[in-house]
Amino acid sequence: MAKVERFAFHVPSLEELAGVLQKGLKENFADAQVSVVDCPDLTQEPFNFPAKGICGKPRIADVGGVPYLIPLVQKEKVYDLNAVAKDIELPGAFILGAGAASSRIVGVNAELIPIVQTKSEKKPAVNGSYIAQINPADKGCLLEKYSSKYSDCEFGLLANLYASEGQPGKVIEVKANGRTGELNFVSCLRQILEKHYGEKPVGMGGTFIIQKGKAKLHVMPPEFSACPLNTDEDVNNWLKFFEMKAPLICQPVIVSRDPGFDLRVEHTHCFSHHGEGGHYHHDTSPDSVQYLGYFLPAELLFRIDRPLETHLVGRD
Repeated sequence: MAKVERFAFHVPSLEELAGVLQKGLKENFADAQVSVVDCPDLTQEPFNFPAKGICGKPRIADVGGVPYLIPLVQKEKVYDLNAVAKDIELPGAFILGAGAASSRIVGVNAELIPIVQTKSEKKPAVNGSYIAQINPADKGCLLEKYSSKYSDCEFGLLANLYASEGQPGKVIEVKANGRTGELNFVSCLRQILEKHYGEKPVGMGGTFIIQKGKAKLHVMPPEFSACPLNTDEDVNNWLKFFEMKAPLICQPVIVSRDPGFDLRVEHTHCFSHHGEGGHYHHDTSPDSVQYLGYFLPAELLFRIDRPLETHLVGRD
């Protein structure tokens, strides 16, 4: 059994959080509006998620970690989203986030965009995940619906997950247009929280759409590196980068500050309905970019199978 550690986040009210984010976003975007709204029905376009919302016992799970991928891969590190739901004391949870596909199942290294209503006593799991890999035919991005080929809920190496009961409810809506600062959308949100809440870690997750513009994303190559990847430069030379076009539907997991669990404090994967997806870095069209997001602060953090030997390489 993997070791599970638990931590209670500071949970501000939605109204307070909206005010904090609104003020901070104005420093990084030409136009920003943050408000408390009813969560839209996420079973509808463009999301098509297996759950209606992101509310109900919100929590974050950081599973495994980058040290299981680099400097050299530890392929035996495999996990299951249904088991994670039990580990975080929320069987049947609706899970969103960013992780690595199980190479044991898929046969190659690939990006996983997890979107899963995990199994409960009454219902089987509904897997709405996507997988992004390098297309062997043209070396471009190949984005596929996971359930079109596989029937499990396995993943490998690492994942950053936002989990809830998948209920409707009040959430924070963020609209941000025209990026004027250097930070990407997710880093901007995280740093606003860190600056305001300081020593009190705040966790946040949900989904956002890049409605207009383009973004830089990466997809991991199909083969794990045979040479140790010891620096960020090594990692970036190994990864395959692409400019992808809107609309992109993105699943961010954000922790304002690591309270000592060797966390990846931000991690975002995206999918689309036009065949592009992967790991979000930043938009490449600051003048025209438009973001629309729905977020909720998490109550609890669960750290699952934390690597004993760690490093800070490859955490972008």
